[in-house]
Amino acid sequence: MARTVIMDHPLIQHKIGYIRRTDTGTKSFRETISEIATLICYEATRDLQLSDVKIQTPICETTVKELKGKKMAIVPILRAGLGMVDGMLTLIPAAKIGHIGLYRDPKTLKPVEYYCKLPADCAEREVFVVDPMLATGGSSIAAIQMLKERGCKNIRFLCIIAAPEGVKAMQEAHPDVDMYIGSLDEKLNDHGYIVPGLGDAGDRIFGTK
Repeated sequence: MARTVIMDHPLIQHKIGYIRRTDTGTKSFRETISEIATLICYEATRDLQLSDVKIQTPICETTVKELKGKKMAIVPILRAGLGMVDGMLTLIPAAKIGHIGLYRDPKTLKPVEYYCKLPADCAEREVFVVDPMLATGGSSIAAIQMLKERGCKNIRFLCIIAAPEGVKAMQEAHPDVDMYIGSLDEKLNDHGYIVPGLGDAGDRIFGTK
């Protein structure tokens, strides 16, 4: 069974409290989402494999640790996931970026793919799927399934706020995918919004509310 990691870092908790506020404006909201993504990325990369490499310092020759050749890819779920990309690139600037676009069919309520563009070698990369909100889990489950169908095996999912219903659905659909969650909230309401949540992350990131 994969790991589900709920963040307890004081900085993450503080910043999530800030973006929950109704009076946090678009610019501050966008910047703080990016900062939280950096902090969650730090935790999500904690167990990347290292190898020993000999180097020359100004003083002598020595052996240091380097990432063990694992290439990485960041795949935001459009559109809100875009708000997390720059924060993650702060720590893993060489990562390639893919994009997955999904919308919810109003009749079936199932996610429908409208866009998928991934790095050519995505199947060989450590893939970080990012979306600020994990509500019902429908979009995230579908996005990860699309990646698996394209050969991706090493997948991690990062979100800022999750509902217990979404976490359960993800664990059942993809028991091999580690999840890194900034805050586990109380529940979903009748409209499928996370409570207490922060409203629509995409609208607040891009100022379209």
